[in-house]
Formats: sequence, structure tokens, C-alpha cells
Amino acid sequence: MNKPTLAPVAVLLVVLAVVPAFAANTTINFLVSALIVTLAAQGWNLLGGFCGPFSFGHAAFFGTGAYVTAVLQSRYGVNAWAGFAAGIAAGAVVGGAIGWLSFRAGLRGSYFALITLAFAEVFRIVANAVPLTGGATGLLLKLDVRPANFQFASRAAFAWIALGCVVAVLALSIAIARSRLGAQFAAVRENEDAARALGIDVLATKLRAICLSGAVTAAAGGLYAQYFLYLDANIAYGSWISVEALLAVIVGGIGTPAGPLFGALALHALGEATKLFAGAITGIDLVLFGLILVGAIAFAPAGIAGSLHSLSARWRR
Repeated sequence: MNKPTLAPVAVLLVVLAVVPAFAANTTINFLVSALIVTLAAQGWNLLGGFCGPFSFGHAAFFGTGAYVTAVLQSRYGVNAWAGFAAGIAAGAVVGGAIGWLSFRAGLRGSYFALITLAFAEVFRIVANAVPLTGGATGLLLKLDVRPANFQFASRAAFAWIALGCVVAVLALSIAIARSRLGAQFAAVRENEDAARALGIDVLATKLRAICLSGAVTAAAGGLYAQYFLYLDANIAYGSWISVEALLAVIVGGIGTPAGPLFGALALHALGEATKLFAGAITGIDLVLFGLILVGAIAFAPAGIAGSLHSLSARWRR
């Protein structure tokens, strides 16, 4: 992360850390939801932003993390923290499996995007049918408000945990961007054939990216399950999370460590404001998201993070 972007990010993180201590539950709900989407967007960014393959089906990882976390608790009595860790590991495994099948077949571009969408839809159909996940009825987690059970009397505590996860992935993204692995990701993203000519194992590099991406996005799903204590197939594997994760990165800045955070917060704030003033119009927030996407691509292709860097550079000159 460059210095012009570092200061706004640091200020934003401090504000986000302070707000839950004084905010009402409604504000905390908004913040937790935005941070969960931020985490999913960070997962998407590790694959699509850093390494290149665009995914339309990150719901496959989000839902896997959510369901593994929930099923282990409700069906098998596993501790919630252990279930959350298992959900993250399952997201990485699913990412590796999808990546192995897709990348070994040489799928790129729109073909890879569509196959990830297909996997997410298959997972949704299966989860909606099998008894283990509660089928169409869904899965309700038992209310047991204890920190040892990953449930808290104060919603602020959960907001801080979600923020901690976002900060940890932000630090990981910065470390990757500055590492040899990050250079390999960038080489594969820019030109796979040239990267292969340089001696980079393209398949292994893309598998690392999708496993990391799957794990981070699954963490977002696990947090969702623990906070809302209810899941069904349309929530866990629904297209909403794939769309929001992708939009957040595009608006915030593809390939930038801070982009998902900026984008998710901006989209959620605008979405809530739109619902407040025009809530009677069904789907108005989705219309707004479409307009924002078109505007971001047309007028700010580098996203919020890139725009902050450009403005800071002009100011210094």
C-alpha cells in the first residue's frame, strides 16, 4: 500500500474501531454487514485483483464457510470457534478443488467466471435439498450467549472481531503485494504465457491464489453464520454475495489492498441511504449499484484507492 493511501486507511480503521463503543445496535448491524462484505471482497481481490482470474461465483466459498461453521455446531456439537476454523479450511479446500478442475482444463476469462458461477449454483441446489443443511427450511443456530461459543451479549464485541479479521487480511494483502508471491501473482495476471516463460509455475500460482481467496471468503461466511444465527441455501450460496464482493472491489480499486474496504463501506452507505429515501421502490438499491458500477468503470477505473493516490500526487505537485 502506498503512503498516500495509508493515511486515509489508518484514519478509517481508527474510526471503525471507535464507532461500536458508542453506536446504537442499528449502526452496529450496518457496520458488521459491511465488514462481512469487505472480508468477502478481500477474498475476491486476492484471486481476481492480485492474480487475474475473475470469479462470478465466490458464493461457493462464502456458503461453504457458513455451512461448515453452522453444521458442525448444530449437528455434531463442535465448538463454534473450532467450527469457524474448520469453515475457513473448507473454503480453502473447495477453492483448491475448483481451481484444480478449472485451471487444469485451461479455463480463462469469461469461461472461468462462468464455471465458478455454475459451481455456486450447484452448491445452492444441493444445500437446498439435503437434510444435513436443513433443506429449504434452513438451519437455525442455538442461541447460547457466551464468548466461548462465539456469541456475545454486546454486538460491539462482534463488530471488533469482524474488524480484526478485516485488518488481518489487509495486513496479509500488503505482505503478499510486497513479496515474491505477489510478484508471481502480478506476472500471471498480466500475461500467463510470459510468466511461464520466466519459469513461474502458473498452475501452482493460481491454485495458491484461489485457495487463499476461498479461505478468506469462507471466513466471511462463518462470521455471517455466527452473527445472524440462521442460514438457508439462498443466503449462503446466493448470488448477492458474489455480486457485492465483485462490486466492492471494482468501486474500491481492483488489486489494491485497501480497495475492498473502501468499496464495501461506500456501497453499503449508499445502499442504505437510497433505501431510506426511496425505500418504497423495490430493488432501487440494485439499480443504484448498477449505476455505480458503470460510473466507476467509465470515470474512475482505478477505484477509490486509485483516485486517492492520484489526488494526493496532484496535491504534492
